[in-house]
Amino acid sequence: MNQLPPFLSLNEFTLFTLVLGRVAGIFSSLPLFGGERVPMNIRVVLTLAMTLVCFPILKLTPQSLPSDFPSLFLVVVAETLIGFTLGIVAKSVFGAVEFCGQIVGMQMGFSMASLFDPAMGQQQQLLAMFQSLLAMLLFLTLGAHHIFIRAMVESYTLVPIGGWHMSGELISFLVTITSGIFILGIKLAAPVMVALLATSVVLGVMARSFPQMNIFMISMPLNIGIGFVALGLSLLVFLRTLEMSFGGLVLQIRNAFKLFS
Repeated sequence: MNQLPPFLSLNEFTLFTLVLGRVAGIFSSLPLFGGERVPMNIRVVLTLAMTLVCFPILKLTPQSLPSDFPSLFLVVVAETLIGFTLGIVAKSVFGAVEFCGQIVGMQMGFSMASLFDPAMGQQQQLLAMFQSLLAMLLFLTLGAHHIFIRAMVESYTLVPIGGWHMSGELISFLVTITSGIFILGIKLAAPVMVALLATSVVLGVMARSFPQMNIFMISMPLNIGIGFVALGLSLLVFLRTLEMSFGGLVLQIRNAFKLFS
């Protein structure tokens, strides 16, 4: 028995290309699958594999698509932007974790202890790398990646192909997501920042009371030690805050769907 080709018509092949664009937008912006640490060939294989799995499930009906290349290219760009926006929602949490690691590292005196990450192509602080890996493990443990796979499939019901429109509300939503990076980063770093601030105040009082004491030589190991103690004591708070942030991704994705159409 002869097997039918995977694409029966040019219209269905065009639909597959549009689905590929939306999937590529999500996977290129998700830190876990599309980050700089993931090689390009792996990203391409993951994107194609996910598209091949999702395309038969979507059961998209062939519709009237633009016949000229410029209009079709704009539709592909719009589909990619939909996926990219959904990925930014998750990337904001990981950006906040990295921002937290940068703040804590500088407060503890690790600003000179940066390592060159060949995958990222830039200097990375030790604590920022550690907390980013911890956030990725929690992301997988909670199954938060399933949220985006489910959202990718459900997005075609809420936002059909070619149904994306740019609006002022969508821009405000993206600005709010971006500003939330700094707010969440400060929340994650707050316990260590408070502990190190109290340490600096005590050292300042000691410097005024005992001028002959070399406060600089004492402050460096003391800040590192107290910083690690504060990190250990606030680890459960750190993980709980991240868990709540990952849990709020569902609501943010729903809000994004409302603003797309």
